[in-house]
Amino acid sequence: MKNPVHPGAILREDVLGELGVSVSDAAESLGVSRVTLSRVINEHARISPNLALRLEAAGVSTARTWLAMQAACDLAEERAAGMPKVRKLGTVA
Repeated sequence: MKNPVHPGAILREDVLGELGVSVSDAAESLGVSRVTLSRVINEHARISPNLALRLEAAGVSTARTWLAMQAACDLAEERAAGMPKVRKLGTVA
């Protein structure tokens, strides 16, 4: 996957936007601070396992789905940063 969408953008557009729920109301429902949720939906923070579980409990997909989306973003970011020199395990320098 080349440039996966940050799960925060999906949460912002496809969940909160579609439901017409404000960040403050969503944060209160999820039991997280508004700042925490705002950082995620503005793509400045990752979806944590804790937030993924809270979203699942709130009926917004599964925790596994949220974490899979986050992992795809994390991997794409690391690949874009470039790989350090690595040798196959068991080979001598």
